Amino acid sequence: MAFVVTGACVDCVYTSCVDVCPVEAFHEAPDRLLINPDTCIDCDACVPECPVEAIYSEDNVPDDQQEWIDLNKEAENHP
Repeated sequence: MAFVVTGACVDCVYTSCVDVCPVEAFHEAPDRLLINPDTCIDCDACVPECPVEAIYSEDNVPDDQQEWIDLNKEAENHP
């Protein structure tokens, strides 16, 4: 299962999670980052780097953040 960026990332200015991703799975949307689930290798490197705790494994996304699973699947639509 891939990792998912959730709502806490909206308007976040930190990108240390992007810097540690070994496969460049992150994509930048207008106001947030997204993780392409087809690229993510589940290495978990990004999770401890996120200062706003916005990244979860897909199996552990909180109930009130479930819509972000589908939003991250659209990551490939962003450069």
